[in-house]
Amino acid sequence: MSGSRTGRPPVRRAVRGPAAPRPPRENPFVRLSTRARRAWDRPLTAYYLILGGSLLITVLGLVMVYSASQITALQMSLPGSYFFRKQMLAAVIGAGLLFAASRMPVKLHRALAYPILAGAVFLMALVQVPGIGMAVNGNQNWIALGGSFQIQPSEFGKLALVLWGADLLARKQDKKLLAQWKHMLVPLVPVAFMLLGLIMLGGDMGTGIIVTAILFGLLWLAGAPTRLFVGVLAVAAVIGTVLIQSSSNRLDRFRCIGATEMGPDGSCWQAVHGIYALASGGLFGSGLGASVEKWGQLPEAHTDFIFAVTGEELGLAGTLSVLALFAALGYAGIRVAGRTEDPFVRYAAGGVTTWITAQAVINIGAVLGLLPIAGVPLPLFSYGGSALLPTMFAIGLLIAFARDEPAARAALAMRQPRFGRKRGAGGSQGPRRWNTMRRRASAARTSGER
Repeated sequence: MSGSRTGRPPVRRAVRGPAAPRPPRENPFVRLSTRARRAWDRPLTAYYLILGGSLLITVLGLVMVYSASQITALQMSLPGSYFFRKQMLAAVIGAGLLFAASRMPVKLHRALAYPILAGAVFLMALVQVPGIGMAVNGNQNWIALGGSFQIQPSEFGKLALVLWGADLLARKQDKKLLAQWKHMLVPLVPVAFMLLGLIMLGGDMGTGIIVTAILFGLLWLAGAPTRLFVGVLAVAAVIGTVLIQSSSNRLDRFRCIGATEMGPDGSCWQAVHGIYALASGGLFGSGLGASVEKWGQLPEAHTDFIFAVTGEELGLAGTLSVLALFAALGYAGIRVAGRTEDPFVRYAAGGVTTWITAQAVINIGAVLGLLPIAGVPLPLFSYGGSALLPTMFAIGLLIAFARDEPAARAALAMRQPRFGRKRGAGGSQGPRRWNTMRRRASAARTSGER
């Protein structure tokens, strides 16, 4: 008799077919790059990069200003936190300017272009008036405001050129006049050369280089033809060569490019000690406050050469972090300029990005011995309120432009309040009352358990 002992029919086991092939495992590096690419393409990426990157650079700069300036302040019979407190005050005022600029509409930015340009030109001319202008480190580019406070009008000239140049080019593009080289150059180039002339009257060639870079950036964004671009560059190069040849101090700075030893007369002292500071930092540095070069060997340790002190105290990791933050800021600015359809936003964002990027490259290149020492501060990082205030206003411009992108505006509009909900139509407070009842019930239950 067939069947099982229990009398039940035997269970037929299903015949297993060949196992389905498992999907290939995705490479973790490919998955990571895919996620990173998606993150970069999000609408608010530029907004977060500009806001977060500038905030981190400013905060780290405050820390390094405090560390690098203590010895200089004590040598001047001042409190150790003297320069830090002044920089902190400038950062607070700059934060207010940044917030105001980030909330202004584009029309108001354009309306401010001419007043800012007129004010900058007036102050830059006022610098040359005897009894009003001041000379600092051989450059007649300062105005005393009373007490220990001074202002450098040429720093505001950068912001003025960006705003005014962007408004000028945008209006000419709307009228389709940029196809003619005369309209592209006039009056942009003459006004820029006027600013350069006022700056060079004080002997500040470093700031003049930044203004020239802004001019070239605006011309490139406006689509200047190659021959026109090369022609303006050739004129600027001739003027720069004449100015360099006419000053022994500027010639000495060019001779110190790549120097690792000081001359018999003590030349290249600053450049060589900047290299010493970077070389002694190693991978992770000697620690905050432990710099040796800031004890009098390295001039301008808290201003032009603060990057060298950062390398000595925070090491290669610290300097690469600073470079990464500036690279992210530059990328975000280029992205804002490339994705907008408003010509003013494109020119202004490109001008600000050119300004900050060029100044960072010139400062860091001088510290590394790759470029001549130009005497320009590291944006948002070095000590100096005159440089910090217009730069933070310019960062506010970028934030406003990043928020004004159509995709970014839609993403911000879709956000819901994090805490609670808005009241419904007709003033209903149902959800709010329900949340309050839940909190009271939870509190009563907790007290009962006790």
